[in-house]
Amino acid sequence: MLSGLLLLLPLGREAAGQQAAAAALAASIDTHYNALHSLAVQFTQSYDGMGLHREERGTLLLRKGGRLGAGRMRWTYTEPAGKLFVFDGKNGYFYTPGQSEIPRVPAGQLDDLHSPLALLLGHAELARQLGDLTYSGTPGGDAVLSGVPRGLERRVARLSVTAGPGGVIRELVVEEVDGARNRFTFLGEQADVPAPASAFTFRAPAGTHVVAGIPPI
Repeated sequence: MLSGLLLLLPLGREAAGQQAAAAALAASIDTHYNALHSLAVQFTQSYDGMGLHREERGTLLLRKGGRLGAGRMRWTYTEPAGKLFVFDGKNGYFYTPGQSEIPRVPAGQLDDLHSPLALLLGHAELARQLGDLTYSGTPGGDAVLSGVPRGLERRVARLSVTAGPGGVIRELVVEEVDGARNRFTFLGEQADVPAPASAFTFRAPAGTHVVAGIPPI
């Protein structure tokens, strides 16, 4: 019996160390993003699911909302050119060139994590927002925090956040319960850039109209 207990001690210490490392990484990410008022960053998005593979890229502009206010986002795509996603704090608008109808989706229905940075739009508390936290390192020296977004357990199997020094997010991977995988990589983050309200006001292009809809795949 004693030998069995001794064998369990290193495992217990290792688990405790992993938990401490996960908590420290979550706190580092929280500290970095809670200090920002806005940011701009280049992104690449890769989607694999339902027999589809798609890779897109562009620039994300984000304005924080604080504990009570709603944050805002603008995803301007360069590939495919002209594609746009705008979240004004209440609704998300998905525009793709060539389509006459533009879906408008209320914030409460944007649970597909089209923008996983929605976790950081307000006051980030990753250790509370994600359950079943795990920690791992990468060959490049970054660290990975993984967990299940609370309230999205029926749809999201895992969200993994890769961060570099100072808690700067390099990559987000959303693994859905149906096997779909959404991967976002980020490069060249710029902190506290100008982010006027007008940048998050959606204006439908001529010949199009806004309709109530659901997030596209």
